[in-house]
Amino acid sequence: MEQMVKRIGRELKYQGTIVDFYTDYMQMPNGHVAEWDYIEHRKGAAAVVAVLPDGRLLMVKQYRNALERFTLEIPAGARDSKEEPTSVCAARELEEETGYRCENLEFLISIKTTVAFCNENIDIYVARDLIPSHQHLDPDEYVELEAHTVEELCGWIYQGKIQDSKTVAAIMAYKDKYE
Repeated sequence: MEQMVKRIGRELKYQGTIVDFYTDYMQMPNGHVAEWDYIEHRKGAAAVVAVLPDGRLLMVKQYRNALERFTLEIPAGARDSKEEPTSVCAARELEEETGYRCENLEFLISIKTTVAFCNENIDIYVARDLIPSHQHLDPDEYVELEAHTVEELCGWIYQGKIQDSKTVAAIMAYKDKYE
């Protein structure tokens, strides 16, 4: 079946700062040519489950334009380049967004956020033994820090209050692996 669907063309529609938007022309098994949207995330990203000494997880609350509201998420961000190791990106985003750093990050999981139309990949790490530092937010970035138990966060996931895919996957994987 995999050989029966083939991309026969790709047309760039819009080039953004992080993503590019394309129309893909796909040859279907019955001969029909379909047009599919495709979003290429050019750099990839990394995220961190930041664990405080008391076991609570550091979360960031930030405004998300696509949802027109604030969301509660794990710290995350895009890599500076495709060549940048995701562990380096995760460490940088941890310090930038939370004001903590960590000497040793442990890989947790890798996810594809929206497989129907986007290739974005996020590697997620666990940070323990946090060292206080300073936030380094971008000029257009506003982040509030919160700390919550895994139990609280899982409850909010099941209530639909936390819907961000990387955050849901990270919290559930962390809970399964460590609790």
